[in-house]
Amino acid sequence: MLEAYSLKMPGAVYGGKNAVDQLTHILRSAGARRIALFTDPGVRAAGLFSLIQSAVDAAGVTSYVLDDLPAEPTYAQVQALIDGFRSRGADMIVACGGGSVLDAAKLASVLFTDAYGVKELLDDPARAVKCVPTVLIPTTAGTGAEVTPNAIVAVPERELKVGIVNPNMVPDHVILDARLIKNLPRKLAASTGVDALAHCIECFTGNKANPFSDLYALEGLDLILNNIEPACDDPEAMEEKNRMQIAAYYGGLAITASGTTAVHALSYPLGGKYHIPHGVSNAILLAPVMRFNAPACRSRLSAAYDRCCHDPVKTCRTDEEKSAWIIRRLEEIVKRLDIPTSLREFGVPARDLEGLVEAGMQVQRLLVNNPRPVTPDDARALYREVL
Repeated sequence: MLEAYSLKMPGAVYGGKNAVDQLTHILRSAGARRIALFTDPGVRAAGLFSLIQSAVDAAGVTSYVLDDLPAEPTYAQVQALIDGFRSRGADMIVACGGGSVLDAAKLASVLFTDAYGVKELLDDPARAVKCVPTVLIPTTAGTGAEVTPNAIVAVPERELKVGIVNPNMVPDHVILDARLIKNLPRKLAASTGVDALAHCIECFTGNKANPFSDLYALEGLDLILNNIEPACDDPEAMEEKNRMQIAAYYGGLAITASGTTAVHALSYPLGGKYHIPHGVSNAILLAPVMRFNAPACRSRLSAAYDRCCHDPVKTCRTDEEKSAWIIRRLEEIVKRLDIPTSLREFGVPARDLEGLVEAGMQVQRLLVNNPRPVTPDDARALYREVL
């Protein structure tokens, strides 16, 4: 656990019933006149963007939409979107979408200058400086991108996803409105929800865990373990969806204060080379990595059981029993939500094993936070388990 720690948070967070309506107040209070609206075609097709546009129009500001961003974008595709933003200008960014949209908006907020671009930030994230304030509105309950200082982009030449991390990318305003995830397809709700689950349990068990990250990671884990299934299965389960949205936000705060571990590190090559959705790749690796880590963090997993198991009679007594219960619960959730558990379903051949090991071991930024050291042989065994 860290002995010195810090946490940079958004300037304001709005949640609860009809929270999107607060956007009008935010824009008026900021004196905004021209707004860049970041989103994606799926959000617009689902009719969700009309809530955002109505709130923007009510503020009496001019706006334009940038939505030409594919899922799991490369750094070049993000740069192309940002170039369009820079050519048109704005005094505030409002982003509504999943993690890729929110990450692109965060990068745009520090790239209004032409002194550097996304490629340069891959090599030197520290040079990023906030140029344009942001309002981030997630349409999934998973990535936590609405609160973190991170932006994840694919780097094709490295067959890897890479995180750009700079505290200047922490947003100025966040809006959590469960209406925006009400009709999220079950498959997407499940994979993003398990992504949030991974954030919470990784941050709670990682080497950089501290009182700030523990506060949010443990509460988020409790909310997810006890709400994710009805939130995914029932479109009308609005209370559970609201809890999942809060939990995903808490997971993002935990990342900001601490950080993820080997689950995310080893999943990055799966998205970078095979374009497996981020939440799915984390789900595939979640239980195997946590089993591997368990000997080094049993007391933490035991504490998670004590907090998150709401059975009327708790039958687990020892740390070993409690940690095993938590890992079984992770497996149960992934299976219950019909998320793949093997890379075979994505056509990943066994002959690619060594390439996966090499790429995964490059993600030292996260591997150093893992409670148990991960050697190339360990990574090889973990990938082989899910091939």
